[in-house]
Amino acid sequence: MTHPTFGDDPRLDAIHAATRALCAPGAPFETVAATVLGEEVEVFADRPRTLRQMLESASAFGDAECYVFSDGRRVTFGQLPGRVASVMSLMADSYGLGRGSRIAIAAANCPEWIVAFWAATAMGAEVVAMNGWWTGPEMGHALTLTEPDLVLLDEKRAERLGTTSRPTAMIGPTWYGGDPDRPLPPPEPVGEDDPALAIFTSGTTGRPKAAVLSHRGVIGYLWLQKFMGARSAALAPPATGTRRPMVRLAPYPLFHVSGLSMMVGSVMTGSKTVWPLGRFDPAAAVDLTLAEGVNAWGGGSAHVARLLDAPGLDRLPPDQLMSVTVGGSATSPDIIRRVGERFPHLTGTMTTGYGSTETGGLATWAPNWMLAVAPDCVGPPIPTVSIRITDDGGEPLPDGLEGNVEIRSPYTMLGYCGQPEATEEAVRPGRWVRSGDFGRMEEGVLFIVSRRRDLIIRGGENVYPFEIEYRICEHPAVEEAAVFGVDDATFGQTVKAVVVTALGADLTPEEVRIFCSETLAYYKVPDTVEVRTEPLPRNASGKVMKHVLAGTGTSGFSDEEG
Repeated sequence: MTHPTFGDDPRLDAIHAATRALCAPGAPFETVAATVLGEEVEVFADRPRTLRQMLESASAFGDAECYVFSDGRRVTFGQLPGRVASVMSLMADSYGLGRGSRIAIAAANCPEWIVAFWAATAMGAEVVAMNGWWTGPEMGHALTLTEPDLVLLDEKRAERLGTTSRPTAMIGPTWYGGDPDRPLPPPEPVGEDDPALAIFTSGTTGRPKAAVLSHRGVIGYLWLQKFMGARSAALAPPATGTRRPMVRLAPYPLFHVSGLSMMVGSVMTGSKTVWPLGRFDPAAAVDLTLAEGVNAWGGGSAHVARLLDAPGLDRLPPDQLMSVTVGGSATSPDIIRRVGERFPHLTGTMTTGYGSTETGGLATWAPNWMLAVAPDCVGPPIPTVSIRITDDGGEPLPDGLEGNVEIRSPYTMLGYCGQPEATEEAVRPGRWVRSGDFGRMEEGVLFIVSRRRDLIIRGGENVYPFEIEYRICEHPAVEEAAVFGVDDATFGQTVKAVVVTALGADLTPEEVRIFCSETLAYYKVPDTVEVRTEPLPRNASGKVMKHVLAGTGTSGFSDEEG
């Protein structure tokens, strides 16, 4: 693969200039030096300090709708604090919970999940966001790791879990009893770096770990997104006409960082989010888009791909959507192409962000023009975030050399709950967090080569699945692809590709190999190609579970939320 650079591109200079202007003294996103958990870092000077502070601002948006669910239930900004205050009272009076408690939530997306989150964090408790798709044993493992003081369950999750030694309660609308105008109780002395959320990492291999995020970390993820919106607006041509309020489709599960960010971001920005319930149905999502005036689609790559193929999509007015974004997984060239074909006014607007739960959710940002030049580029670091590339011993590497991607910011995780050894491995001296990705820096821009654990070594040659997957997906008959290593007695590993064809397309394994050989070295051409029509198995964040394809694990994929 040719490695283009952007150092002499005036568009990159414009990004840096807009960043400096927005972060200058007195500017909306002014940055200042601060000591966070013993390390000197940059922070935004003007920022909310706690989630309680964000909640208190919700009433300023009055009777506007905040959360809308596909079953017709609605919560306005004005209603939210009173409902949260009622649940805070219940948690304190009936269960003795307060600052420093740990409350697990295991339920499908619903208004009660959201209110429980706000109630727990507003009193200084830590939320454990349980994966709603887990089996009983998986839930039991998570409870053993986190040892919550209370587990909130809906009926389906309670049935799966069975008996447990942890205190439990059923989550439900009866929590909203009492005075709907109940004021929030006096605030607890919660600090920015107190734990707010334990959220389980993707678990594409092995058992998931619970990354603990602080109030600063949860809010920082949203503040960085707010900055990116301001910078994009500064770089865009002057807008014409009246800008419509943003109404976002929210198909993510609430136990995933993308779903949580949409939930908290709604309160931060005063924008409505619309939540499809149950198994994700793209046709129903189009109906919901029309009924609720949704003008921003977001989701994992699988969500967006299915929306673009949804029956009845032609009923959507061509200019209703103001943006389409992919979260939780990479924005593929195929998705970028298809969005532009279906919505020509959005051509050139797709972007990609890079980060992980452990590294604060967002570390870099690449606009469409960068992705068009180099699909493996994820952009320059965003303000308050530092990135370095290191060898396996932790020594920094110079520009252009590939190694471990390490990230430091005020928002990185506090550690893994109940797993000090895993924390020590991931959080390096100086609070540099090793992302698990393999990449390089060139002129201040980050390129991702591969997940470190996905690296294939074939006959002594390093093979990066990312590069091969992008080549395969350039074929017009391909919908998606996954590449991984297979043990081999001769070469150590050989390369296998699992290829999903587009609807109605015919493709043979040999055609895939010939197509790859046109641009890739011989040792990168897949030795084995499996062609299929069913989608690749994905986890909650939309990442392909290659261990399932390789036959070393069972599929946890589902788009069921009920």
